Amino acid sequence: MSTDTNKSLVIVESPTKAHTIQRFLGKDFLVLSSFGHIRDLPKSSLGVDIENNFQPKFIIPRKSRKVVNFLKKESKKASKIILATDEDREGEAIAYHLKEVLSLKDYQRIVFHEITEKAIKEALNNPRKIDMALVYAQFGRRVLDRIVGYMLSPFLWRKVARGLSAGRVQSVAVRLIVEREREIERFIPEEYWTIETKLLKLKINQKEFEAVLIKKDGKAIPKLGIKSKEEAEKIVNELQDAEFIVKNIKSKEAKKNPPPPFITSTLQQEAWQRLKFPAKKTMFLAQNLYEKGFITYHRTDSLNLSKMALSQARKFIEENFGKNYWQYRVFKTKSKIAQEAHEAIRPTYAHNTPENLEKNLERDQLKLYDLIWRRFLATQMKEAIFDSTIIEIEANSKSQNSKYTFRASGQTLKFDGFLRIYPLSIKETFLPPLEVNEFLKAKKITPIQHFTQPPSRYTEATLIKALEENGIGRPSTYAPIISTIQDRNYVQKDRKKRFLPTEIGIVVNDLLVKHFPNIVDIKFTAKMEKQLDQIAQERKHWTEVIREFYQPFEENLKKKEKELSKKEIAEEKTNKTCPLCGAPVIIKLGKFGRFYACSNFPKCKYTAPLEENRLKIKCPKCKKGEIVEKRTRKGKVFYACNKYPECDFAVWDKPTGEKCPKCGWPLLQTKRGQIKCSNPECNNK
Repeated sequence: MSTDTNKSLVIVESPTKAHTIQRFLGKDFLVLSSFGHIRDLPKSSLGVDIENNFQPKFIIPRKSRKVVNFLKKESKKASKIILATDEDREGEAIAYHLKEVLSLKDYQRIVFHEITEKAIKEALNNPRKIDMALVYAQFGRRVLDRIVGYMLSPFLWRKVARGLSAGRVQSVAVRLIVEREREIERFIPEEYWTIETKLLKLKINQKEFEAVLIKKDGKAIPKLGIKSKEEAEKIVNELQDAEFIVKNIKSKEAKKNPPPPFITSTLQQEAWQRLKFPAKKTMFLAQNLYEKGFITYHRTDSLNLSKMALSQARKFIEENFGKNYWQYRVFKTKSKIAQEAHEAIRPTYAHNTPENLEKNLERDQLKLYDLIWRRFLATQMKEAIFDSTIIEIEANSKSQNSKYTFRASGQTLKFDGFLRIYPLSIKETFLPPLEVNEFLKAKKITPIQHFTQPPSRYTEATLIKALEENGIGRPSTYAPIISTIQDRNYVQKDRKKRFLPTEIGIVVNDLLVKHFPNIVDIKFTAKMEKQLDQIAQERKHWTEVIREFYQPFEENLKKKEKELSKKEIAEEKTNKTCPLCGAPVIIKLGKFGRFYACSNFPKCKYTAPLEENRLKIKCPKCKKGEIVEKRTRKGKVFYACNKYPECDFAVWDKPTGEKCPKCGWPLLQTKRGQIKCSNPECNNK
């Protein structure tokens, strides 16, 4: 495709975005894509001139050269050049690199929050120049992360194991997961008991309802107040001859307001909770929805909603649900650095219902769009109203002369409000109509044993929430953080899709915490994020921020290089000898955990799994070898016969240790928790 000399050239970063914008602008414009960044730091070296004020040495990667040459050719023909990349730091940096590489002196920079005809044409009428403060903020983050990654990672190679890497923000995320796991390990469950009773009205044959003991002789029972089974059973015995009478009834209306519109972090959290979409998938789908023009920009920390959007929402709600369902609301962003000129994530048009877009979107795109559309409309709807009732019931023990107070709570939905479009898991509890001084019959009194629970492992949703609350990373970084720490094998997911640290993740974390405390210090990392925001606000220069960080970091790195030995960290002596050469065998720590290795490496390359890591399952195919855990070059786990290449038995799912009752081959557990036979000719599940 080529332009005529009278055409305006619009450059964006994505081909899908280019296609959508081209539809709106017509034949007088040509919209082309840069396919992301056209310049970056080199992969083969640090790419930062430390001596020259930390200047980045940007290069055009090989994959971008063809695109750059094409854009150069087309830019010479165009009557006007318009840079229309995203409105965040990354988008501003891409626009800057385009200006530099294409040698643009006369250009226009436009930004918009949604890809609609109105928004694009409004942006074209209000062009500006590149915001260098945003560009410098992106430079600062890129250089800072490059320095940490390219200087600390080789240190880990030398002191722990080859192939390891460290990241400024990712290492903090790993620390959160490691510390949570240790908290769980240290946790000692504490026993406590509660007393519940099932009660019935005497007057009418009503359904039973439940009440919980809350007081004894007027004193409140603490949550962990009933400490033992004996104490609980004593109370139950005292209540056997008690009279139960209604002492107090409190009824009121309870209101529940809708949640605020989505920002990047809450979209990722809710998509995980409701759809089980990982953050990376959510952002990929949201990017696609944005570029097709169905939602507003998906990287935002602002709760702002435009007047046009609010007007659309009102019209849709009143036409489809009735005027009594509409409620005007404005939400304020808690974050001090949120960009209020941006908007929250919402559909570009309220009348674009999920049903209307069913033919335009793939299944998962539609699921995410449905979630965004419903959440947006819910924000402008009336609160849900519940009838709430709390009943206090007194039980007087005749034999012990003790008074016990039980509480029964009921809640029924009176007006659904926003729940009509955005359902929440709210339980309704029905109580029979009761009166003060009414006697009740205790059908059953039950002591129930409980144990205090340790904190839960992080899920994708709760980890993102923790990162956000601690000021770690920014909306655009949560998904890459979570993806990176899994790719590096520092953390993995258990069967319930919760994060737990790997052996190597714990070792690397402990080393960084002890010897590079600033790198993994939550407050220090949050402070660095604030300084990057100050660069974007023109309150600090980016090189000043880098310099403050670099000098102490470099000094400490040199010091630890001399102090620490790989043998102390990653090697352990054993009393075993190598079966190949007779040299002592040691336990080494590798990227994927500990293993036996010959101390005569690299002359002798003997390795073996640790006894504790052995599966001890005989290969069902050759009957000679043993099934062992292996990894692909990219680190993906699979299970295969250790007699390879003599035997080619291999499976992706982990053997359970049990045999199939039909054929005797090992049973496997899939990632979804299903049990199946490893024999391809056996259909046992």
